[in-house]
Amino acid sequence: MLIAGLVLAAVAALVHVYIFYLESFAWTDPRTRATFGTTAEEAEATRQLALNQGYYNLFLAIVTVVGIVLTAAGSTAAGTALVLAGAGSMVAASVVLVVSDPAKRGAALKQGLVPALGVLAVVVGLLT
Repeated sequence: MLIAGLVLAAVAALVHVYIFYLESFAWTDPRTRATFGTTAEEAEATRQLALNQGYYNLFLAIVTVVGIVLTAAGSTAAGTALVLAGAGSMVAASVVLVVSDPAKRGAALKQGLVPALGVLAVVVGLLT
């Protein structure tokens, strides 16, 4: 079960790297604006905020990947702590998104379901 959790956490990290790209480099692109439901004016006005948020997503992915690598290398305690911190933060961010704007529940589900399953599988794997 631990391996399944690590695989799910890796997928979540990849999703968050992609979100990093969208928010930090492609924020004003028409396709990105359509994805996030913003106008050209809104995207331009929020460019710096999106850049900062994008880096948060990248750092969550990095923490998660470092945790996966440490776990695979045999440092289970440190590695799973990082995986749970990174993926758990992804889940928490998706909860904040849906609570703050219920219309964004689809986006929250896309950003939070896989890391939530990863956290669950890692915890079950640690307990068994």
